[in-house]
Amino acid sequence: MIVPRSRLLFWVAAVVLPFSVVGAALPGLLPFSLLCIGLLVLLVVVDASLGYGGLRGLTLKLPEVVRLSKDRQGTIELRIKNEQQTSKRLRLGLAFPREIESPNEDLQVTLPVGSEWSRVEWPCKPVKRGNYLLNRTHLEAASPLGFWAVRSAVPVKSEIRVYPNLLTERKSLAALFLNRGAFGLHTQRQVGKGREFEKLRDYVHGDSYDEIHWKATAKRGHPVTKVFQIERTQEIYVIIDASRLSSRLFSGVRPSSAAVSSALSTVGENSMEPTLERFITAALVLGLAAEQQGDLFGLLTFTDRVGAFLRARSGQAHYSACRDALYTLQPQTVTPDFDDLAAFIRLRLRRRALLLFLTELDDPVLAESFVRNMDLLCRQHLLVVNMMKPPGTEPLFSRPDVDSMDDLYERLGGHERWQKLRALEKVLKRRGIRFSLLENEKMSAQLVSQYLEVKRRQAL
Repeated sequence: MIVPRSRLLFWVAAVVLPFSVVGAALPGLLPFSLLCIGLLVLLVVVDASLGYGGLRGLTLKLPEVVRLSKDRQGTIELRIKNEQQTSKRLRLGLAFPREIESPNEDLQVTLPVGSEWSRVEWPCKPVKRGNYLLNRTHLEAASPLGFWAVRSAVPVKSEIRVYPNLLTERKSLAALFLNRGAFGLHTQRQVGKGREFEKLRDYVHGDSYDEIHWKATAKRGHPVTKVFQIERTQEIYVIIDASRLSSRLFSGVRPSSAAVSSALSTVGENSMEPTLERFITAALVLGLAAEQQGDLFGLLTFTDRVGAFLRARSGQAHYSACRDALYTLQPQTVTPDFDDLAAFIRLRLRRRALLLFLTELDDPVLAESFVRNMDLLCRQHLLVVNMMKPPGTEPLFSRPDVDSMDDLYERLGGHERWQKLRALEKVLKRRGIRFSLLENEKMSAQLVSQYLEVKRRQAL
């Protein structure tokens, strides 16, 4: 497609209009006026015919997969093939989805002489996690005299994967992720003697009778004792609720008595994000922590049925698989089915593991269903249940700033929610299940702290 440029419009205004007026006002100068206008028309036509080949021999390629992090600056590399290897000035345009922002609407690029391939980096910043496709790019080149612009839409196929941003969370846990070998490490006393079998040895006076290996004793004809070691490799599973409960919007601003009703207007709708975003970020950070501790990390997502399930493993390839399973996860408008979840875990997870649930249990009916189904799991696995603390859910007299009757009623409602969750915590505690309310800004750090506490106490 060829379109006029501003230079053509300028020369039309500078030549055609004045000479048309002169030719109409002074009949003697009419032939000269027509000659000047004809010369301009001839130049414009010749320039258009020469400009049609301005994009000939140009090929544009994008990477098949581009990996970016949410709210972090990134670049997309474009490779331009110039078969003629002549100097050309191009204008590039990418059809970004609205979830990916870029400071440039287009880029002006000059291809060097004698170079077949040229590389261009396009800056951008994604604002939402997910999977996006770039299916076309736009090229524009000017004609030799600059009167026309030749445009072309080039089909491409590039997948943009926007992952959660873990930079802020990792900064808060920097001490855990600093890999400095063994320098500065101090030995820590481990609680308990461990449960993992290491070897057999001869009986020593003082060994307990329950540590004697009776079959080996019968074979060898003298007492043989089992030696255990502290478990070094354990299975850690994060179970994420992606149902309607995880679609509630949260922000990083603590609600106050004067701003609860106008939270969206003061914070901004774009700064609100669903609870699932925090769940995913915390789960990935915990996966990194488990890798540092030498444990096996697994993942399970569910709604009204079980979604993604990745058995506990270690390594960079497994972590990438977990990240790929989560970066497109979105909350669904369905009610969670804890019956199906418990049956699935009972069938698939035979070895004792630490199960960290990320869900919302402030609905009494769903909380009752959850407690009923966890009775089947708490005898085999170690369960830790976490939910994001709803805004204002706290004891009545925890804050003194009550300025009006509306504030008082708001605190009473928050106290009632807190009391119900405290009752649920006691019910779960009687079954050996730990229940915690996590802060929005500290969720990842609190989740990793729970995991490290379990490791320290050898509770698994």
